[in-house]
Amino acid sequence: MFAALDLGTNNCRLLIVSSGQRGGRIIDNYNRVVRLGEGLYDTGLLSDAAMDRTLIALHHCAARIHRRKSYNLYAVATEACRRASNASSFLDRVKQETGLNINVISPREEVELAVCGCRTFLHDKVLRRNRTKTLLFDIGGGSTEIAWVRIDPVKRKQTLIGCCSIPVGVITLKEQFKKLTLNEYYQMVDFVMNKINHFERIHQIRAEILREQVQFIGVSGTVTALASMILKQPKYSRAAIDGLLLDTTQVKDMIRHILVSKFNKIYDYATVHHSKLHYLLPGCAIFEAIHTIWPVEDIVVADRGIRDGIITSMQENKLTKNNRHNFNLPHFLVKN
Repeated sequence: MFAALDLGTNNCRLLIVSSGQRGGRIIDNYNRVVRLGEGLYDTGLLSDAAMDRTLIALHHCAARIHRRKSYNLYAVATEACRRASNASSFLDRVKQETGLNINVISPREEVELAVCGCRTFLHDKVLRRNRTKTLLFDIGGGSTEIAWVRIDPVKRKQTLIGCCSIPVGVITLKEQFKKLTLNEYYQMVDFVMNKINHFERIHQIRAEILREQVQFIGVSGTVTALASMILKQPKYSRAAIDGLLLDTTQVKDMIRHILVSKFNKIYDYATVHHSKLHYLLPGCAIFEAIHTIWPVEDIVVADRGIRDGIITSMQENKLTKNNRHNFNLPHFLVKN
């Protein structure tokens, strides 16, 4: 058994996979919105309410892991715990109460795991369309990671040319642009563009796009939600979304529809309830900023990321036992 836990700014995710001679099989897949980073932009601290919500989810994760007789576990935390001044005390509390030892990873480690998790798409000839480079982005709750990757189709290997992490995610943008008017939406787009322009100046990715050498992969709840809405799914289906190839014009058209619906108070679109627009619209603004600078004509939608990268790395022994984090249940949770 291989278990990967990703504690993000917005979500807490657990993936457990059974690995055998016939390949991997998903045993458990858990995802809860915990909003750990709520209020962090203003205070620099994880709030008591956010920590309590997150601990409830982590107790569920611990119980799910403990059901397995044998497992390899690696648990990570990202931007909220990188930024909050009280993160270390919170993670100590998590370890004491749940037994989960969570490691705060760097932005580069986060990018590398996301790339590793999407490796299947990097080398898929149909999706790649003979393109030699990949631009992968992951819109999170507290940050957005961008990876610029070179593909070797013969050796089926990828090389990370460069990466950047901007401290801008759906929660941080929502808290920074509180009114969320149509004017503020476009201010968010400009704000994000200013954050990533430096990466474009260094790597000249737009020139590669004009030569039709770039594959575009979107890893985030924002992109998967937009894809689900484009397909008009009555209920979200990962099987239909993961690996879906869309024209970016379809994505932009859906964003326009959401904006019109939101600001004219027309709630007629599928899957995403209007109360969730406070988090979806900042994600849309981040996507628009990325695509404005890098106008790739199509996008691979990936319902995968850090957890999948962790599982793949453990299966290939790139994460050794010394690097994995033990899971020691507190005495009051140990079964007799």
